[in-house]
Amino acid sequence: MLALPSPCYAETRKMWHQQEIRLPGVARGFHLITERVEAALPELARCRVGLLHLQLQHTSASLTLNENADPDVRHDLDAFLRRLVPGDLPYFRHVLEGPDDMPAHVIASLLGTQLTLAVRDGRLALGTWQGLWLGEHRDHGGPRRLIATLQGEG
Repeated sequence: MLALPSPCYAETRKMWHQQEIRLPGVARGFHLITERVEAALPELARCRVGLLHLQLQHTSASLTLNENADPDVRHDLDAFLRRLVPGDLPYFRHVLEGPDDMPAHVIASLLGTQLTLAVRDGRLALGTWQGLWLGEHRDHGGPRRLIATLQGEG
């Protein structure tokens, strides 16, 4: 007997989409980028269920998911990390690109440069108070690039 696909399966379409998202240079600190990422990916609207993987193409900045409502959280995390990894540590050898570069690499390694997020019903499945943050750990880091890879079913 021949098994037919279920109606649910017949209506779904597997999708893959990848693109680069360019972010403008920002001051040192943490910056909400949720809306910018969503606006750059209209393909999200066609995805019923899936995953969005974001990879920052830099080693002196980071990506993290955290509180999106109170800017004091971004301030406090930046203040904590500046104290945890100060720029004047005498044992750092990598100083050719400036005194803020090696501390930026350390913080980026601690926080990470990649996120994988659930997608549900055409939107990022974030918690009520969650937002995507770009952590800029250099005084003058410049523009940043993300590779966004969306995989799912429409």
